[in-house]
Amino acid sequence: MWTRGERPISIPGDVRPAVTEAVTRGTARLFEDLGAAVVTEFTLATGRRADLVALHPDGGIDIVEVKSSREDYLSDVKWTEYQAFCDRFYFAVAPGFPMDLLPSEAVCGLIVADAWSAEIVRSAPERKLASARRRALTVKLARTAAVRLRQLIDPRPVGY
Repeated sequence: MWTRGERPISIPGDVRPAVTEAVTRGTARLFEDLGAAVVTEFTLATGRRADLVALHPDGGIDIVEVKSSREDYLSDVKWTEYQAFCDRFYFAVAPGFPMDLLPSEAVCGLIVADAWSAEIVRSAPERKLASARRRALTVKLARTAAVRLRQLIDPRPVGY
């Protein structure tokens, strides 16, 4: 999908969903390679939905907000609420994304990804979660993952 100098080529129609899917997939693979368990489309206690949450073997929790375009970034400021629910917060973008739009390294990390892989270009600053919030998030992540796995086997509606 990307050509010449990692700039997006012009394709008729809205390609943002495809870009979002590709960046999410590559980012999930990166965190899985780092030993983390990944849950996508995870709803936080506030009702906001994080694009990707990574639970590391040491209990650390990262949240990743995927941005598919300049317009996507400029039209969405809910990401500022995610920082209270993770130890590290990242933006993940495709090659060619206008990086100068994103906040500084004091605010967030940066991942560049395609559908096959990703690279942490800038590490996220670490802000340790309170133990009660970490426990609540870990339990909710485990329950969400278990319900999704179970629904693959038996797709009946399940409340939790």
